[in-house]
Amino acid sequence: MDKIFSSDFFIQNRKSLQDSLGIDNPGVPLVVAAHGLLQRGADSTFPFHQDSNFRYLTGIDEPDLILVMDSGNEYCIVPGRTGSREAFDGAVDKKHLSEISGISEFVDEEEGWQRLGRRLKQTRKVYTLSAPAAYIEQYGLYTNPARSRLVERLTTWQPECEVLDIREHLIGMRMVKQPEELKAVQKAIDITIRGINKVSASLKKDGYEYEFEIENELAAAFRTKVASGHAFTPIVAGGKRACTLHNVQNNGKLQSGELIVIDVGAEVDHYAADITRTVALGQPSGRQRQVHEAVLDVQKQALSLLKPGTLLKEYEGQVEKIMGTKLQELGLIKEADHDSVRRYYPHATSHFLGLDVHDVGDYMRPLEPGMVLTCEPGIYIPEEGIGVRIEDDILITESGHIVLSEKLPRQLTA
Repeated sequence: MDKIFSSDFFIQNRKSLQDSLGIDNPGVPLVVAAHGLLQRGADSTFPFHQDSNFRYLTGIDEPDLILVMDSGNEYCIVPGRTGSREAFDGAVDKKHLSEISGISEFVDEEEGWQRLGRRLKQTRKVYTLSAPAAYIEQYGLYTNPARSRLVERLTTWQPECEVLDIREHLIGMRMVKQPEELKAVQKAIDITIRGINKVSASLKKDGYEYEFEIENELAAAFRTKVASGHAFTPIVAGGKRACTLHNVQNNGKLQSGELIVIDVGAEVDHYAADITRTVALGQPSGRQRQVHEAVLDVQKQALSLLKPGTLLKEYEGQVEKIMGTKLQELGLIKEADHDSVRRYYPHATSHFLGLDVHDVGDYMRPLEPGMVLTCEPGIYIPEEGIGVRIEDDILITESGHIVLSEKLPRQLTA
């Protein structure tokens, strides 16, 4: 298969980052940690997924490495592996990693930290990604400890070291996609479209009894020579279950006459697609059609607002007003105030898309050509057992936008 990303892509990303940082603090080393493995149970781990920033700068998928960029020199610190671990996980192929990343020097842990430690004592400053909280209550998740472990080790080597955060610089870089990134996103979208079309064709023939059968069909479609599988945990939710936005159990029994929300995306070279369609199992009722048409109309109006210069905060306010009118027309609310609208539309319309399905982005920065984001309004009516969401992936262009997932039909019937 064609290779999308060459080492030149990662070399240029590192150079651009160093150039943007060197203006303020020339000669300060920049250190970035790869993700570590996370325990699944006993001595088994969850499938490894690389830190997106480390991936953006190196293209490397190995855990526990540390990237060091220092005054034009760069190297990776590679922790040793026991013979037992090499037998199970394999040895680190430094030559292969060099070909991927364009980094010529890979050093063992002791040598690397001695070298970095000497520089820290000289500069007393270091650039890195600040560590997130160990637990993010809003999402109910524990974060990967690799960054916090790195910061701890840096300040152990030099207690007086000033840690300078590079998150804003990387966010700014990653928001505007380069041609290689757009190619990867489009491939992921095309594979997702083929998978959803295949599922829709089977639904017409009553080909599924349970939600997980649809999930399995999509998993097979997303695992190809090009795509590595699901970019995120798929959502397949029929009837009232679709009113739980992240219904990822996918174990419900499908019933004729209900709507099914399918929110999925393939992953290509770590870049995600994120598409949602709502389909009917059997003939949709008049009310189901009415709700679906309302969501489709809100999406059309929201899409008309996506163009260079748009501020997403203002855009979300405009979409909320549009949605409020639709909810009134559906007889769901009397007044289109914020709380009433959010009862039936509890999420944002758009998020950035890229290396992460909810990619990094500055929501106070006006949209620019090259940015990729979703447009996904929805209406959820638990008391009627109806949930509808329609989601497409959008590229901002000089003249407005392109719907990258336009080829996938939005009609309600399966």
